[in-house]
Amino acid sequence: MMPMNAVFKIIGIIKSFLLEIGELSFFAGRFFRESFRRPMEFKEFLRQCYNMGNRSLLLVAVTGFIIGLVFTLQSRPTLQEFGAVSWMPSMVSISIIREIGPIITALICAGRIGSGIGAELGSMRVTEQIDAMEVSGTNPFKYLVVTRIMATTFMLPILVFFGDAISLFGSYLVENVKGHVSFLLYFNQVFNALEFGDLIPATIKTFFFGFAIGLVGCFKGYYCKKGTAGVGLAANSAVVFTSMLLFIIDFIAVFVTDIFYDL
Repeated sequence: MMPMNAVFKIIGIIKSFLLEIGELSFFAGRFFRESFRRPMEFKEFLRQCYNMGNRSLLLVAVTGFIIGLVFTLQSRPTLQEFGAVSWMPSMVSISIIREIGPIITALICAGRIGSGIGAELGSMRVTEQIDAMEVSGTNPFKYLVVTRIMATTFMLPILVFFGDAISLFGSYLVENVKGHVSFLLYFNQVFNALEFGDLIPATIKTFFFGFAIGLVGCFKGYYCKKGTAGVGLAANSAVVFTSMLLFIIDFIAVFVTDIFYDL
């Protein structure tokens, strides 16, 4: 039998996890309430969009380019065995647009943006800047949290679109070198293979990815505790929790899409 100490420890972990889920849900509900209240911090929203996009653009581009290169290089020999190299543009485009591009870009942004939000808000919490904003009559939740969550929600689809384009270009370079495929021929096959059923679900779920990244990062940073040591903990836990949440959202999105297109 399992020792009682281990049982109590497991129960404690489950209890703390469920409590955190409840607090996160309450935090999300507060976000939706505050989003429709004035004043609208439009300038801060635009500043956050610029900062998040600017900080992540190069990393997303480099990662997307390498994914396109590696995926094509690894897949090409297998397709050659079956004499199906001509299907390479179609296979790569559907794989990247549907799944690889969105989830990889979201994970990169979870590490780059989510940890940054957690550390930034956490440092503001432990240095009592958020408390000072509340005392001065400013709504810190509206100014700090709502703007950041909305910025991640709107910026992630743009970053995914950019990363997908760079990935396809990297794949084209491999096909151009290995198979002497022209730019026009390659992308004609790419666009002929893609349908709205590939683009729309992939685009919709990126908004949920962005919302999850901003929500968890803000939640961990806004309620940061334990002094300066809690700042690092908030940044780390934001990345871990967001990564788990992204895979769950992705599974739900794929499951719902499969049901919808089977009807």
